[in-house]
Amino acid sequence: MSLNVLVATPSGNNPDSAGTARGDAREHAADGPEAWSTRIEIARQSGHPEDIMVLAGEAPSADLRAAAEMLADDMLQQQRLRNLPDKVFLFSGHMIDTPDRPIARFPPDRERLAAVRIGAALDALGAGPDDLAIAQGAAGGDILFGEACLARGVSLQLLLPLPEPAFLAASVLPCCAGESWRERYLALRDRLTLPPRIMPDALGPPPSDSHGNPGDPYERCNRWLLYSALAPGRDRLRFICLWDGDGGDGPGGTAQMVKEVAQRNGQVTWLDTRELR
Repeated sequence: MSLNVLVATPSGNNPDSAGTARGDAREHAADGPEAWSTRIEIARQSGHPEDIMVLAGEAPSADLRAAAEMLADDMLQQQRLRNLPDKVFLFSGHMIDTPDRPIARFPPDRERLAAVRIGAALDALGAGPDDLAIAQGAAGGDILFGEACLARGVSLQLLLPLPEPAFLAASVLPCCAGESWRERYLALRDRLTLPPRIMPDALGPPPSDSHGNPGDPYERCNRWLLYSALAPGRDRLRFICLWDGDGGDGPGGTAQMVKEVAQRNGQVTWLDTRELR
């Protein structure tokens, strides 16, 4: 399918449709629309319709956005004729608190309880070798989830919003016992059969808004995580969140992911960090 073909913009309440507010025109770095089209073609050739869905929301025009979504839909239909995971476990959860966090949210002394709760949730949902798990790799919930998945034979795909050194510096090392969490991240990564995917490599830099401000990589990564989890089929999605029910510290947090999954009527297992006693 060529993205030079202009198609009508769909209407309705589908949160993934081209008519939603997320589809505002944005400017990509480098060559603008040409850079965006190049990324679409790379995703098409590499067989990643989930990448195209993220890029569709950043399209230079409504027509190109709709065409990109049609391309992704075509690819998804073909992909679903192949062998697919039985269930897809998507995770989003809090990082272990930093030493200077003013109000505790996920203190280090709750780590063991959180690990038990995550493992129990996976067991209750029947996690096993025929399934796929998707998460980032931050200190705290992400790493605990990844360790629990591998212990149950679940394939794990890590999606990082930043190049690995920058991600470790932002989402692992600042936490309490950050060096220990870095070692656990590296040990987890080295056991994966699927190498981590790095968002700037797959999607390019985040686009800027109309004022020239770059987009938030964590918010963008949430969309990437969600579309990756939805790609095998919405009925396969099982979302687990380790969350305190609050709005979060900024964009791209667990609260945003909970909202996105709820809009799609996804199955949610909420592990409340306030109840880790």
